[in-house]
Amino acid sequence: MILGIEASNIRAGGGVTHLKELLAAFKKNETKFTSIIVWSGAKTLNQLEDKSWLDKQTHPYLDKNIFFRLFWQVFLADRTFKKSRIDVLFIPGSLYFTSFEPLVTMSHNMLPFSPKERDRFGKFYMRYRYHLLEKKHGKAFKTANGVIFLSHFAKGAITKHLNSKIKNSTVIAHGVSPELIKAPRVQKSISEYSEQDPFEFLYVSIINVYKHQTTLVKVVYNLIQMGYPVKLTLVGPAYGPELKRLNKIIHQLDPENKFVDYIGNVPHDKINSTYHSADAFIFASTVENLPNILIEAMASGLPIACSNYGPMPEVLQDAGIYFDPENEEEITISLKKLLDNHDQRQTLATKAFNLSKDYSWERCARETFDYLSSFSK
Repeated sequence: MILGIEASNIRAGGGVTHLKELLAAFKKNETKFTSIIVWSGAKTLNQLEDKSWLDKQTHPYLDKNIFFRLFWQVFLADRTFKKSRIDVLFIPGSLYFTSFEPLVTMSHNMLPFSPKERDRFGKFYMRYRYHLLEKKHGKAFKTANGVIFLSHFAKGAITKHLNSKIKNSTVIAHGVSPELIKAPRVQKSISEYSEQDPFEFLYVSIINVYKHQTTLVKVVYNLIQMGYPVKLTLVGPAYGPELKRLNKIIHQLDPENKFVDYIGNVPHDKINSTYHSADAFIFASTVENLPNILIEAMASGLPIACSNYGPMPEVLQDAGIYFDPENEEEITISLKKLLDNHDQRQTLATKAFNLSKDYSWERCARETFDYLSSFSK
């Protein structure tokens, strides 16, 4: 049996990580598939390890802009798939134009199905973009032979939002990269920190309207006014308008850059040292499909203060302190609890670290290939 993976829209970030780890964990003797064909741009294909069973195929259009890629997807892909004689087609990107069957897609973006979160964007074209994605993703989920959801929360919320039955679906969470795994350090009392050596809260995520970094800057400022020696490190790419808003707040509250450090984007293969040098982690998002970053923090052995929005409690369970990301006072109280009780920090970090062991790429690959092979004719 031959599996085809249409990855023309996978070009960077978590999508590439998922594809790389999935293929790295592929074991021919444990699945019905004897070979895999991947279609994508050369940059993505070059990041995939060469294997005898892996056929990496590209087209000049797949290395160009979105319009060329769309042309390939609409007019050339079907003929390519049929000629390749694949038995099952997997499209992780959840947007497709092919009529090939059987086809399995994957849900990886909750924003199109979250009207409240879409409305946070001030610009009309952003809200309209997510509205269009809602229609296109919804149609993809309804017409595909199978859909992979990343969390039970996402499956329930999207299915309810669509108000339509999906033919066949399953829940398969992503994994965490081994280099991120580090057992929890012995937690120190807050009295052992100082202004020169502050307690570091880390938040890794894109700077965006639903991630609430600006609120966290205010919260850390509040803690400093209470006498706590703390700092906030923000890591991730940025949505332009929200970055401007963040910089404005930082300039107002921390003009000398004493307690807020925004270091921009860090490549995924170099992020482990950032996690491992922090003292605690904050995750303040209000919309997620599966919070991979939260799982990475868990695997890095950090005590965590976390958004109480779904699916975060599904992942972190009782291994964190929860707060409403839109409530500045509630976040302040939650972080203060972590700072004041180093024994609780130790307990939570250990619980979270143990929970993270369920999120392996080997498990993800096994469940994914088992599900895909169930659609073979």
